[in-house]
Formats: sequence, structure tokens, C-alpha cells
Amino acid sequence: MPIHCNAKNEDIKKVVLMPGDPLRAKYIAENFLENARLVNTVRNMLAYTGTYKGKEVTVFSSGMGMPSMGIYAYELYHFYNVDAIIRIGSCGAYSPDLNLFDTILVDNSYTEGNFAEEWNRKKEQLAPANSSLNELLEMTAHEINMPYVKGNTFCSNCFDGYLESVPDLIARMPKELNIIGVEMEAFALFYLAQSLGKKAACLLTVVDSIFKNEEISSEAREKSLNDMITLALETSLKM
Repeated sequence: MPIHCNAKNEDIKKVVLMPGDPLRAKYIAENFLENARLVNTVRNMLAYTGTYKGKEVTVFSSGMGMPSMGIYAYELYHFYNVDAIIRIGSCGAYSPDLNLFDTILVDNSYTEGNFAEEWNRKKEQLAPANSSLNELLEMTAHEINMPYVKGNTFCSNCFDGYLESVPDLIARMPKELNIIGVEMEAFALFYLAQSLGKKAACLLTVVDSIFKNEEISSEAREKSLNDMITLALETSLKM
């Protein structure tokens, strides 16, 4: 039995949207879902299940960082037999070509961390999103005329905004990967999904960039995520 979730089996649906912030899960439930009900409260890692255009989906927060994502993704896949998780989060831009509020569809997640080695003693630093799920997200984006950028991102163990030198960090990224953004959870999600024979994808909204002299409020940041949320929900209708 899971020890970090008190939801009943029937309360968790086969497709899960996973923001990091529990209050973002609450926001999605209140603004996008019908008949949403709270299904998990353990450690205030809020989860809701409701309907979107008649399709039942679950929105489950992951918390911050790979260890937290690893816990909840594993429990959802293993104990609740979830088929697919779509992470919907925010990120920083590591490419000058990206603008604030751009939507990124992650192709591969690269990390300098040792999540894979601890999980199953494999020295893996690159984990792919599920290709069929990414194809479905791309098809849906085209259908609803939603622009996006597809690329590889870095999954960090440290919040890079507090580092001494972000340019030094970017400079040591493998050049052949063309890393365009940074977040903190996707590698663990992708790696576990692949290990367990499940599906995972990650959509990110750019909310800060070292290349742009711009700042946005928390309110603007929340609203900017709506396009990404809509894309994930519209894609869930096909699953």
C-alpha cells in the first residue's frame, strides 16, 4: 500500500496531470475541471479528480525535486496502475531564443544527479519522454493552434537561481544535447516511467530567463500556465 497517498484506488484515474505546486493542482481543479473532488491530503500534497469535457482525469501535485517526484510517480504507477503522467510545470530558459511564457515540450531530460544509479545501479544521465505520448501532445497542439518548442532540458538538483554562476552551469552542459531549459523533476519521472513500462511526458512554461531583463509577478506566472494546462487536458481526451 502507498504510504504517501490516502486516495482510494477508484479515485485515481489512468491519466494524471502533475504540477509541482499543490496550490496549482487546486487552481486547475477549480478552473478547468467539473465536479472536482479532493482525493489526497497526505503531507498537503493535494490531488483532485474531476471531469474535463466528460473525461475523468486526476491532477496530483509532485512537490519539488527528483526525490519528491520519484515518490509520487512510483506510487501512482505501481499502486494505482496509472498509465500516463503528464508533468506540467515551470522552467527557466537556457536558450536566448526562448521568450517568457513559451511552452516547451520536453524531448529528453538530462541530469548531473545520481537518481538512476540509486534506483537500479545504472549510470544514466539522460532519460527520454515517451515518444507516443509526445506525438499525441504535438498532434493536439497543432489541432488547437497552440505554439510550442520541442527540446531537451536539464533536470537540476539545485535551484539555479541561487547558484554563483548560471552561465558556468550552462557552459558545462553537453553541447550535443542543445539544452534549452531547466527544471527539477522530469528526469525522475521519465526514468521511472521507462523502468515500469509506463508513459510520461513533460510540458513546461518559461517563467524566467537569464537572457531577458524581465520579471513577472506570481499572478502573471499562474495565468501564463493556462495554455500548457489546456494542451495537457485536451491531449488527455485522446487517451
